[in-house]
Amino acid sequence: MLDLLSTLRRGAMPVRALVAAAALFGIAEGSVRVALTRLLGAGLIERDDRGLYRLGQAAAPVQRRVAAWRELDAQLLPWSGGWIGIFAAGAATPPSRASQRCGERALRLSGFRPLVRGLALRPDNLAGGVTRVREELAALGLAPGSVVCEVRELDPVSEARARKLWDAEDLVANYRRHRQQLGASTRRLRARSAEFAMVESFHVGGAVLRLLAHDPLLPEPIVHAAERAALVDAMRDYDKIGRANWSGFLSRHGVRHGKAPATPFDRHAISRGELR
Repeated sequence: MLDLLSTLRRGAMPVRALVAAAALFGIAEGSVRVALTRLLGAGLIERDDRGLYRLGQAAAPVQRRVAAWRELDAQLLPWSGGWIGIFAAGAATPPSRASQRCGERALRLSGFRPLVRGLALRPDNLAGGVTRVREELAALGLAPGSVVCEVRELDPVSEARARKLWDAEDLVANYRRHRQQLGASTRRLRARSAEFAMVESFHVGGAVLRLLAHDPLLPEPIVHAAERAALVDAMRDYDKIGRANWSGFLSRHGVRHGKAPATPFDRHAISRGELR
């Protein structure tokens, strides 16, 4: 439901459209209505007085992260070798399990990895620097009181360890694998039905966007950033195909739309309450 509602340029989607779309994936109407009730209760979606649904405020921070995939290059700066660090706050009372999960998700989505106990790092290569990162972490649910700051001149051993906190080879392998899958899917979509194309573009495109939404946005020389840029370029082309596949369906239901409905909300995170 979140994936479909995230396609809206503005306005909202009627329940009949959500039910019809879910049927393409073998999801029964009863399951759709149960999901809508649950998402309403979590504040992840909202319903207006006409019974139309749209994304709720609780989903906004993650949706902004998702929607930024098209302009990843504009979010990055040349890396000067510095780091952004987060020192865990010492709370008077232990955080709840839900709050702890939310904080861990915020750090993961923002590309942080633990260097030593109580200190997590990421390269300081994002436009807006510490201020932007601090604001995004707060929006994503990082507990108040954590110290977010610049970290400079690590000792040589810590510097070497910091640069290996991410599996760069695995990141590059995933960029290449998903780019190949986009190409293979594009060839299949040309020869299949509209319904098949809707479902496949949802799954294949969604997998790529989940990868990009969780990408730590590492700079050279930690990772071969050109491979990430190539995946984004390929996804821009595939996104046009996805939008074309879904536009007729959405138009028939009177839904304003601007993006392919393959957006990477983590369904498992939702079921665990991590997006609340």
